[in-house]
Amino acid sequence: MINKALIISMLTFVSFPNYSQQTPKNAGLILDAMSKKYSASPNFKAIFNYSTEGTKDIYKGDVTVKGTKYILKLAGQELYNNGKIISTYIKETNEVNISNFDPAENDINPAQIYTIYKKGYKYTLLPQKKVGSIVYDVVELTPEKASSQISKLQITVANKDKSVKGWKIINKDGKKQNFIIEKFVPLKVIPDAYFTFDKSKYPGVEVVDLR
Repeated sequence: MINKALIISMLTFVSFPNYSQQTPKNAGLILDAMSKKYSASPNFKAIFNYSTEGTKDIYKGDVTVKGTKYILKLAGQELYNNGKIISTYIKETNEVNISNFDPAENDINPAQIYTIYKKGYKYTLLPQKKVGSIVYDVVELTPEKASSQISKLQITVANKDKSVKGWKIINKDGKKQNFIIEKFVPLKVIPDAYFTFDKSKYPGVEVVDLR
C-alpha cells in the first residue's frame, strides 16, 4: 500500500558549488517564498514521477488538491480524502479500504506539503544544485518529534521563481522515496463531492470499512 508520507523526491542533479554560506534563516526565507507562491493556487493538479531508491521501478501518478482535500493516484492505487474520510482503492483486488481521517496524525499528505515546515520541523539549507541553466535550493527538514517515522524531508526549489521541482523523504528505516514534478496546473473550481470515493464507478468493488 502507498505510504501516505509519499510526497517525496530525489533529483539527480549535478552539484553547483562555491555558493555563499547558507543558514537556517535563509532556508526559512526560501520556504516562505515557496509557500506564498503556492498559497495563491490552493486548488491544483500535479503530475509526477515517483520512485524508491534501490529499485528500478518508476511510477507515474497525479494528485488533485482542494484546500485540505485531495485525490492521489499512483501505482494501481487511488487515495480519496474528503477531509473526513480516507478511501484507499486497490485496483488489483478491486477493493477499497475506508478509514476516518485524523489531521493530527503525523503523516505527510499532498494538501500540506507546501506548509508542513511551519510546525514540527527544523530546517536547514543543503548545497545548491544545478541542471542546465537552472539553479535549485535544497532545504532539509528534520521532524522535532522523536516518534516520527521520517528521518529527513528534502524539498528542492528553483532559486529564481521558487517553484518546487521535487521532494525526497528519508525514513528512519533507511528507505528513500523520490518524487519529481512533471507538470503543475492551477485549478479554479472543484466540487467537494469529487474527493469522495464513488463506488458506483467501480463495479463489484469490495468495501472494507475500518472505521
